[in-house]
Amino acid sequence: MPVSVALIRKLEEIEPRLRGVLFAILEEIERQREETVTKKEFNELKEIVRELAEAQKRTEQRVEELAQAQKRTEQRVEELAQAQKRTEQRVEELAQAQKRTEQRVEELAQAQKRTEQRVEELAQAQKRTEQRVEELAQAQKRTEQELQKLIKEHAKTREQVGGLSSTVGYILENEAMKALPTLLAQEFGLKIEGRFVRKFVKDKKGRPIEVNIIGEAIKNGKKIVIIGEAKAQLSKNKVLEFLRKRMKPLQEVFGEIFPILITHMITQPDVEEYAHKHGIKRVYYSYEF
Repeated sequence: MPVSVALIRKLEEIEPRLRGVLFAILEEIERQREETVTKKEFNELKEIVRELAEAQKRTEQRVEELAQAQKRTEQRVEELAQAQKRTEQRVEELAQAQKRTEQRVEELAQAQKRTEQRVEELAQAQKRTEQRVEELAQAQKRTEQELQKLIKEHAKTREQVGGLSSTVGYILENEAMKALPTLLAQEFGLKIEGRFVRKFVKDKKGRPIEVNIIGEAIKNGKKIVIIGEAKAQLSKNKVLEFLRKRMKPLQEVFGEIFPILITHMITQPDVEEYAHKHGIKRVYYSYEF
């Protein structure tokens, strides 16, 4: 049976193995046709071949679609593989970071341990300090007690020294009282009436003033009150004290007075000049008696 060009082209599009089968079928059909097949049957057979060719074409198209799908799947798998690789890399980075974190935590734990140890040492040091402070407080208490004893003893010593000073002053005053009548008469022409005494004299406000040496004298028919004070060591300050506490208030009581000072020695070269400048008539030294 003759085969059309169109049919041949269709058959060439079929897979070789299937094409061989179709050719074998056509040959068998041709052989049988020559024997028994009618034109109608042949046309039916041609339709079958055409349908098979269409089915083959659809199969190949589906295969192409599956190939594209496979390609896309492989591309997706590659993408997933790359993502997995990146994930594994990230996991490794996180693992390293975790390792560093654990190492840092260990370092902090060690630092905390050292800190706690240091705090304990400081607590012990504080305890020793408090103990030392308590010891110092006790020592301070004992020192204050000793100081109070020393203050009391010093007060007694000052009292004793004051007593000795008063004794020395009294002796100097007593010696002066004996020698002054002669010395004042010879140097100033004063005639002492009565004797020198040690007594209290009231000022104009009625307040008592202790006077070491006081006596009366006559000069040119005029009565003069002699006021004196004895100091073992005479200084400018003691001169001022005499002026303020004795001389000035007693002038208000007696009017004109004759102030004198008696001493063993002066503390500065110009004390005597200073005394004369402030109205003291005479500074007597014990060696003059």
